[in-house]
This record gives sequence, C-alpha cells and structure tokens, in this order.
Amino acid sequence: MNTLTPTTRALAWCLHLLTAGLLALAAGRAVTDGAPHAVAVVAVTAVLGLVYAAGPLLPRVAASHRAATWWLAAVGAVWLVLLGLSADGVWIAFPLYFLQLHLLPRRAGPAAVAATATAAIVAFAAHQGSFTLATAIGPALGAAVAVAVVRGYQALYRESEQRRRLIEELTATRADLAAAQHTAGVLAERERLAREIHDTLAQGLSSIQLLLHAAERALPGRPEAAARHVEQARHTAVDNIAEARRFVAALTPPALDGTTLAGALERLCATTSARHPLDARFRLTGELVRLPTAHEVALLRIAQSALANTVRHAGAATAEVTLGYLGDHVAVDVVDDGTGFDPDTLPAPDPADGGFGLAAMRARMDALGGTLTIESAPGKGATVAARLPFAEPADTDAEVRP
Repeated sequence: MNTLTPTTRALAWCLHLLTAGLLALAAGRAVTDGAPHAVAVVAVTAVLGLVYAAGPLLPRVAASHRAATWWLAAVGAVWLVLLGLSADGVWIAFPLYFLQLHLLPRRAGPAAVAATATAAIVAFAAHQGSFTLATAIGPALGAAVAVAVVRGYQALYRESEQRRRLIEELTATRADLAAAQHTAGVLAERERLAREIHDTLAQGLSSIQLLLHAAERALPGRPEAAARHVEQARHTAVDNIAEARRFVAALTPPALDGTTLAGALERLCATTSARHPLDARFRLTGELVRLPTAHEVALLRIAQSALANTVRHAGAATAEVTLGYLGDHVAVDVVDDGTGFDPDTLPAPDPADGGFGLAAMRARMDALGGTLTIESAPGKGATVAARLPFAEPADTDAEVRP
C-alpha cells in the first residue's frame, strides 16, 4: 500500500466528504420525495456511512490488501442494498471507483470498478423501468474517468519516486565524493608535513647528532674542540626550535624572513661550513627574479636536504650550491666531490634508516611542475639539480605552506 503524502491525504479527505454528501443527498431526497421506502433508505444510508467511516479509522485497511478487500466488500454489500431501495444510490458508485482502484491490487481494481459500474447501470435501469444508452453512459463514463485519473496519478507518483531516489543517489554520491576529496586532502597534507619535517626538523636533529658525535670523539684530549662542537649543536637546536615554532604557525621558513632566496642559500652554505667539516660555497648566476613563496620554499628545502645528505653520507670536502636564473626557469644545483653512489641502486625509504630525502625532493618538484635530476657514480661525487619554470609572483602561502 502507498504511504499517504500530504497531497494524497487531502485527496482522501475530499473523497470522504464527497461520499458523505452523496449519502446525505440520497437520504434527503428519499424523505423530501416521500419515497415508499424512505425510512429504510435513511437507515441503510446511515449504516453505509458507519461502515464507510470504519475504513479510515482502521489502520489495517490502509496497510493490508486483504483487510482493504474485506472492508470494500462490506461497503459494496451495504451499497447494493441502498441501490436496490433508491436510484440515488447510483451516485455512490463514483467514490467507490476511486477506493477500489486505490486499495485493491493493480489487476483487481479495474475488475471491481467494472463490476460496480455494471451493478449501477442495471439497478438504475431497473428503477427507470427501461434500459437506454443514456442509462449506461453516466456510470460507465464515471468509471472511465476514475480509472484515467487514478492511473495518471499513479504514473506521476512513480515518476516522483524515481526522482526522489535519483536525488538520494546524487546526494549520497556527492557525500562520497566529498569524503573522497577530504581523504585525498588529508593524505596530501600528511605527505606535505612529512616532507617539511624531513627537510627541517629531521635534518636539524641529524646535524645535532653529528656534532655531538664529533664532540664525543674530541673528548677528553681536545676539550676546546668538543666545546666548539657542543656550541654548534646548541645553535642548531635553537634554529630547529625556531623552525618548529614557525612550522606550527604555518608561516614562511625563518631562513627566508627578510631576505631573498639567494641570501637564504648563501647563509645555508655559511652555516653548513661552520658546523661541519665541509667547505660549502654559494654561487649566483643570472639576474634575480622574484619568485612565488612556494617556489622559493621548495628550492631552499631541496638545497637543505641535498647538503644534509652530503654531510651525512658523501664524506665530501667541498660542495657548491648554485642558484641560476636561466631564461624561462630557475635552477638550484648542489654539487659535491664526495664518494658518490649509484642512483639506480638506492634502497627504498625505511622509517628506521631514512632514505626519504630524494623522494621528498621529487615530490616538491612534481607539485610545482618542475623537474629533479640526480647524477652520480661511485667515487665521482654527486649532483642534484632542481628546475622550476618561472611563474607570476604571487602569495601562494595558502596553497603550499612550509
């Protein structure tokens, strides 16, 4: 059975009022016309009204085809009695059509309507004493109209249900898409945070570890050298704390505050040379061009990571960082004279042993449409070259933050 909507509920009340009006009309005409069976007609209309009223009051009638069938049978039986007593009972057939089409199964409804129309035509002809075409037109036309209206309404209802289900599916799909976008955003943010932590805090902690190891080796024979290494480790820790605070605040790297990318790279080389046994030099080629913040951050982080790898793994004596503004792109090259390695045989990144630096560099370049090239061979040093196309200067902090 269909669940009543506000529209169907209003139509049902109109049908109930129509039935009540027609019953009142039949009883009133029997009394005013002085019909032979006026008392019986009034009594039967009253019984029919009570039986009819029981339907809307019984929940089972609306919930079960079986209960609706029994109720309609009771209504039809009392109606047939009224039809036998008064020709005015034929008008009750019209609301009965709608009840039968609405409450009975799809095939049983039209059959019940046809039977009701036939009974109405036969009874009306009997009361008139003759059968004419006009006698059949009224009940038959009423039945046809009822079938057309109900079938049209049911088609509209099915279409509205299909649209409702489609809207629900679209809403669910939209929610799934939003969830997928949220998940993708979370994963992208995790990857970004991993790169930033690796290139800042992890590298700083690694530098502190190397300095403290150097201090341990200098003790007890060279206390001044040990003190110098400890002092450098302390400065590195201070810088790392500043990085962490600025990182949490989602601002630009401290190394870029109040200076250019060239100045930040030059300071990076000077700091690395002061803290580690590596002669790191900076070289600038081309004319300075203002870059978006995201580009400067990426190039600075790649230089930091490349120099940190040189200090930790290369055993190099010298390293050169070159910042070049070349035609339509900017480049940062980090070249060292260390032991080198085979880029094709690098181990996969591991949480215990590290190895995330090169992957993080590539990810930074891919995110900004640049390229990263690594050239090295055992015993021949290494070159890390990052290339980025020029972009219009813009504040891209909202898109890529350090």
